[in-house]
Amino acid sequence: MGGDWRLQIARPGKPERMFPLETGVYSIGSDHENLIVLPDPAVNWRHAVLTVGDREIWIEDLMTDQGTFLDEVRVTGRRLVMPSQTIRIGPYRLRVLAAAPSAASPSAAAAEPPPVAPRPPLADAANREEEVPLARPRPEEEQRRRSIRRQIHNELLQRLDIKRLAAGRIDEKDLRRRAMDQIRAIIRDVRDRLPKDIDADQLAKEVYDEAIGLGPLEDLLADPEVTEIMVNGCEQVYVERHGKLYLTGKTFLDDDSVLAVIERIVSPIGRRIDESQPYVDARLPDGSRVNAIIHPLSLVGPCLTIRKFSREPFTADDLIRLGTWTPNLVDFLRACVLMRKNMIISGGTGSGKTTLLNVISSFIPPGDRIITIEDAAELRLSQPHVVRLEARPPNIEGKGAVTIRDLVRNALRMRPDRIIVGEVRGGEALDMLQAMNTGHEGSLTTIHANSPRDVISRLETMVLMAGMDLPLRAIREQIGSAIHLIVHEARYSDGTRKVSRVTEVVGLEGDQITMQDIFLFEQRGVDARGRVVGRLVPTGSVPTFVEEMKSRGLSLDHSIFDPSRAG
Repeated sequence: MGGDWRLQIARPGKPERMFPLETGVYSIGSDHENLIVLPDPAVNWRHAVLTVGDREIWIEDLMTDQGTFLDEVRVTGRRLVMPSQTIRIGPYRLRVLAAAPSAASPSAAAAEPPPVAPRPPLADAANREEEVPLARPRPEEEQRRRSIRRQIHNELLQRLDIKRLAAGRIDEKDLRRRAMDQIRAIIRDVRDRLPKDIDADQLAKEVYDEAIGLGPLEDLLADPEVTEIMVNGCEQVYVERHGKLYLTGKTFLDDDSVLAVIERIVSPIGRRIDESQPYVDARLPDGSRVNAIIHPLSLVGPCLTIRKFSREPFTADDLIRLGTWTPNLVDFLRACVLMRKNMIISGGTGSGKTTLLNVISSFIPPGDRIITIEDAAELRLSQPHVVRLEARPPNIEGKGAVTIRDLVRNALRMRPDRIIVGEVRGGEALDMLQAMNTGHEGSLTTIHANSPRDVISRLETMVLMAGMDLPLRAIREQIGSAIHLIVHEARYSDGTRKVSRVTEVVGLEGDQITMQDIFLFEQRGVDARGRVVGRLVPTGSVPTFVEEMKSRGLSLDHSIFDPSRAG
């Protein structure tokens, strides 16, 4: 009885169409590779399969989000379709009808245009243009993989209640094992319907990362060359490698998947993100810094920025090898730390201030009691006596916030030998300066600034933000007596980070703070490969506290300050 069936295809606002059905298997979807094409965003690229036998017709949904409905009952598995029953796929209504006698006549067949085709005729261009999905088109291969991942992901959620298991604090290895077992079982069930070029093992990993891990970010986090990850909505993921930005081919299923990843990051550390608090600072277990911002502040979808920390903390030798500083500067800064000189590390965004702070902090003797204060705990110190404090944002009622300034004040009561503040950006600058001036020498912090001179201006502004009506001269006296050294770091055009200036704060003369550069990076040009050519050289100025080093039993080769001997 092949050829005795017709498929009626209807959509609101469009004329009905008839499609003759021969015995065989018909793929249905929005992609033009299907035999029955239903172009609409609510229809998956490969949505369902219609199987036409000699006497029976079957419909099968391919595990889509939107589903396939037979007489408004969702199709699960393979369902028999009776004549005149209605199949609903997105906005389309499909009905299987017995073929009319005239349908077989050549003239009638020629007069009736086919409803769909792998490449629709040009005469139907107007209708096609109206039916093109409004969403920005994706590459065909990525769209196909995304659809398959979404279908398997949804099936996994039905078979395995991941949220309940996670809430029940199930062992991570057990959760992974259960999830992978279910994913592989689902893939085996649908293997005959998957494209032959799909790697089942790779597909299982992608689905697992989407459901349990951080989705497509897992591979990027594991890549040692990637130093920063930037997610701009679900379809755009950039990375930084060797100081340069590159667009990856990674994508998320949708914005909800990005939101789910953000939730997995912020929830374990007691942070939240929603419309009432649409941005958040957080960290990964390895200390990597995370910032997330969502709708309504972000107009491109959820945005996620991860500044990775290396699995093994950088050492002074690592920074020498990378060209960040020189052995002479390492010796000098180590002596300054042992002399308990207060230091500020300055630089622009992404210049490597936190990494440099971490390395300089490693020079602190192991017998000192160190208290670190950060917005999101990033520092990783190897000393045995370290107390780590982390600021807390307000709760959903806008209460309960604990600021950096609160923690600095509290740290003064904790008998610290050294206070390390991850970054000073507000009124806590006043408390930090007072701590440095009242017996807590050898403290360290970072600040955003374009130059050492700019550091002083910014500190003055931030002290005024504390709400204390102090005269400018009093503020400058505090800064001049508290800060001994400013180490300025910059990111250059080739992506490298280098210490560009080391400046001593000499003191206050009149109403101005006097400073002198001890080391300065001299850029001589750029080579044929675009790499910055230059070196860090002494200026000839000798720090005012060099003689103090001798009285403290510290030996330092004074020739490191002689520009004529700079190699």
